[in-house]
Amino acid sequence: MKLFLLTLRLLCLACLWPVTLLNNRYPNRKKNKDVYLVEHAKHRFRGRIDYKLKRKDSTKSLLIKTEQLLRIEDHDFAMRPGFGGSAIPVGIDVQVESIDSISEVNMDFTMTLYLRHYWKDERLAFPSSNNLSRTFDGRLVKKIWKPDVFFVHSKRSFIHDTTMENIMLRVYPDGNILYSVRITVTSLCSMDFSRFPLDTQNCSLELESYAYNENDLMLYWKNGNDSLRTDEIALSQFFIEEFHPSHGLALYSSTGWYNRLYINFILRRHIFFFMLQTYFPTMLMVVLSWVSFWIDRRAVPARVSLGITTVLTMSTIITGVSASMPQVSYVKAVDIYLWTSFLFVFLSVIEYAAVNYFTTKEEMKKLKQLKLSDYDASQAMAFDGCFHDQDIELSSFPRLSDLNTDPCVSSRNSTTPDLPPILGTRLRRRRSIRQSVNHIMNNSYKIDSYSRILFPLAYFLFNVIYWSIYS
Repeated sequence: MKLFLLTLRLLCLACLWPVTLLNNRYPNRKKNKDVYLVEHAKHRFRGRIDYKLKRKDSTKSLLIKTEQLLRIEDHDFAMRPGFGGSAIPVGIDVQVESIDSISEVNMDFTMTLYLRHYWKDERLAFPSSNNLSRTFDGRLVKKIWKPDVFFVHSKRSFIHDTTMENIMLRVYPDGNILYSVRITVTSLCSMDFSRFPLDTQNCSLELESYAYNENDLMLYWKNGNDSLRTDEIALSQFFIEEFHPSHGLALYSSTGWYNRLYINFILRRHIFFFMLQTYFPTMLMVVLSWVSFWIDRRAVPARVSLGITTVLTMSTIITGVSASMPQVSYVKAVDIYLWTSFLFVFLSVIEYAAVNYFTTKEEMKKLKQLKLSDYDASQAMAFDGCFHDQDIELSSFPRLSDLNTDPCVSSRNSTTPDLPPILGTRLRRRRSIRQSVNHIMNNSYKIDSYSRILFPLAYFLFNVIYWSIYS
């Protein structure tokens, strides 16, 4: 058996020996086979070549060719173009993609935009027969000079990097350069909430060079007012009234004057959201507090529970509005409305407290009168229809010849018959403020009657004044 296996191995080696000799004698045969496979794959897949079969990468020296074409290694790009001469002009062009959020609590806004820079650097000029530009990504940007524009008063900002860094560099044969980036920036906006939520806010995004003052770099809008373009922007709480660019100068005491560009926009707040969330519920709570004026004054549990419920609901509305607003030291328009409405609700509770107090005093007084045994004669004079001279006024009328008797005297004299009333005579009692108050206190049900008219009229007058001022 062992002899048989040994013989089989020798036969296999004898068969493989000629193939080994051929491979050693013709080493290029395997390379030709690879070429044949590439050509076969090209024919099979209609011209598409599987580059994995290639051993040599045809783009390996592309970046080296670009650097040689632009002569990047021949210049020091740490220095600005035209160093030592006049300021280099850098044009700016902005396209606003979206306004992502506006925060009243943090007093800032978040904006996504395309920021484009235009300048000329003759060091990057290259010969071209067809005068076509060349476009590159962010890898070449790191090796050349570019403007150091930053956002003044920005809190956070970043360049988008999905799926690659959103950076584009376009170089023209004459050295003109277009550098574009897609940025999201969160910047400060100083807001005035004195008319909130009927307010209009003016916000701006400011651009400026960080290192180069006006002697080295001059920022300007590339196409004037047309340099600022916007997409269709819709916000949930604001309506954008206007977008416009402007420019100016900024002074720093240690470094000098700098060119500054402004992206200004005016925001007007939508009032409908706050009408549904704040104003309408507040109005309903105030009107609900007036229902107690039509409830019997002896129904203490009903009127007290209604008053407390409306007061607590108003407190909840005020707390919710204050939580969504910054802690400012001045009074806002919504504060005036809410606290005035809260005052009306609170006064309706105080009104019932007064009604209940005077009703209790009135009932106690009646109980005391029933217990009195003797009747004061001076009190009877108050009910016989006659008044003292100092309590009445007799209007001046033409003298009547038949008017000779005093009605009070005739009423006291039982033998004298009653005279009919004489035309032209009018008696009027003078009631002081104290007497009027005492009269209302003795008739506490009239407080509810007056409140049914005075409270709605006063609240309606307040609304007319409020909306005419702040609308």
